[in-house]
Amino acid sequence: MMTRIVPIAALLAASATAQKTWPVTEGDAHLRDFHFQTGAVMPDLRIHYRTLGAPRRDASGVVRNAVLILHGTTGSGMQFLRDIFAGELFEAGQPLDAARYYIILPDGIGHGHSSKPSDGLRAKFPRYGYNDMVEAQYRMLNEGLGVNHLRLILGTSMGCMHAYVWMERRPDFLDAAVPLACQPMQITGRNLLWRLTVIHAIRDDPAWKGGDYTGNPASARTAEAVMAFVGGNPITWQKRSPTREKGIENFEKITHTDVPDANDTAYAVDASWDYDPAPGLAKIRTPILHINFSDDTINPPELNITPDLLKQVPSAKFILYPYTPETVGHGSHTKAVLWKDKLAEFLRATEKQ
Repeated sequence: MMTRIVPIAALLAASATAQKTWPVTEGDAHLRDFHFQTGAVMPDLRIHYRTLGAPRRDASGVVRNAVLILHGTTGSGMQFLRDIFAGELFEAGQPLDAARYYIILPDGIGHGHSSKPSDGLRAKFPRYGYNDMVEAQYRMLNEGLGVNHLRLILGTSMGCMHAYVWMERRPDFLDAAVPLACQPMQITGRNLLWRLTVIHAIRDDPAWKGGDYTGNPASARTAEAVMAFVGGNPITWQKRSPTREKGIENFEKITHTDVPDANDTAYAVDASWDYDPAPGLAKIRTPILHINFSDDTINPPELNITPDLLKQVPSAKFILYPYTPETVGHGSHTKAVLWKDKLAEFLRATEKQ
């Protein structure tokens, strides 16, 4: 079964050449009796992962080179093996050289090859939130991979938000964090509006049938279009749709090619319900490099939320990347050429002697 790339990846310039194949090890961590914060329990929660490189332990057995990279809503760890990300970061001499670091790319609960509603439970799947997803990542590292410490967490979009959950819940487990394209506060405003639009488009559709549909309802395509729309910027959309005919063609591709399961999408978009790190920000001591993008529709810079909130965190550095012909809106978080030099500087600055 192929793992789907997030909708925003469609906005990134596609390469005419074949993507490089990476020496990835894949596996599943089976988390027994996983307790969700709602009180639900799954006897066997599966968390899929991909890894590159090998762990290196110090004299006391602590892993010192593990890097956890976390994907966005409806994505998977597979997206980070594309040339626009892996090709800029994982090669020899690059910031996250796979010969030096142990790179871990999990699929979050409800995503990729991890346990999700479409496996069979459908709308009976436990409602999960970001705290559940981070707890599953923690157990996946400990129980599945034997990793007891992280050199770095790098998270994009939803993964960006997960990084803040990590820093507040497990501060001693990681050395540093690079959150990309999010805000360290509860989901509100326009960000909440598009999420509610997606969820209601699916669950108010008579064809949804309470989640027990036999064929993916048409509202799943509407949800896909909304998510693609908020992921881009005007320049990327104009380049991809310079004529009405081309625009219609692109719309058809977005809404009819590899459209994900409606239940999976609704659950994934809803998962931010428990996210609100703002009250605990002042307690964070983890070094942070937070990068947002000036053309991000989901996290618009004119709100000035992130730089204001991060004034509470002395260990945080905030960068607002300018709107340029090379940025692609919210999806700039996965276009590593834009920010990899800043990542390299941050890694050097947080290296423990």
